[in-house]
Amino acid sequence: MRGRPSRLLIAVFIAALVCAAVTVEAQRRRGGGGGRGGFGFGTRTATPQDFDGRFHFCRIVFRNSLEGDGGGWSVDYPRADINLSVRLSELTKTNVSKAATGEPNHLLVRLTDDELFDCPFAMMTEPGGAGFDEQEAAKLRLYLEKGGFLWADDFWGEYAWNVWVSQLRKALPAAEYPIVDLSLAHPMFHTQFEVTKVAQIPSINFFFGGGRTSERGADSAVPHARAISDKSGRMIVLMTHNTDFGDSWEREGDDATYFLNFGPDGYAFGINAVLYALTH
Repeated sequence: MRGRPSRLLIAVFIAALVCAAVTVEAQRRRGGGGGRGGFGFGTRTATPQDFDGRFHFCRIVFRNSLEGDGGGWSVDYPRADINLSVRLSELTKTNVSKAATGEPNHLLVRLTDDELFDCPFAMMTEPGGAGFDEQEAAKLRLYLEKGGFLWADDFWGEYAWNVWVSQLRKALPAAEYPIVDLSLAHPMFHTQFEVTKVAQIPSINFFFGGGRTSERGADSAVPHARAISDKSGRMIVLMTHNTDFGDSWEREGDDATYFLNFGPDGYAFGINAVLYALTH
């Protein structure tokens, strides 16, 4: 008789662990928690004094939607921001802002911050988890109409794509701003480096879990570079779907195999994108 209660307790304990694991995975895939730091409360965001006329990598701090699919604004932060800025300063003539230590001055901004308008280039990671309110959508539209450039990277599968588009359409309605697949003939692919493909770059952990690149299997098998342009034809939003360029920068020093497989493609595409944003 004494064995029955113990088996029951073990079964209950295992069931609780399974439920907890399912909850954590659902939060990770559907936006719960908002990534490290949530909406960035307590995180230092840019002030007017941070801008010195040189290039700053600006990262958007955003709120995650409960219906979203993404790990939050801080995925790949801060090493992706730092490493791309370093390589940009080494491989181009771009005057990158640096601290006295030599580390690039990279910045965090919210869509409602006036400082966003001092960023000619801004990036979002895992935008499939994002949720915009009316004020954020209005400010994003104004930023883009006034010459800004947004790159949304690292979201996988159709569900994440649809969530992102539903939020983006609050700022840029489909009738005015259609989304198109970028042709390899687009000037961005030839700004400095000759980019001949949209590379599918997985996270380093996923890659070493089996050597595959599609993080959502058949649902994310084909990587895309999509864009929205303004009425003059200038690209104002770049969206790299079913790929993770940020991890190729963040993880450049973690493993030689990962870097050799994905670093060159990641940096060539990334530097071209930044140069396009700065010159168009």
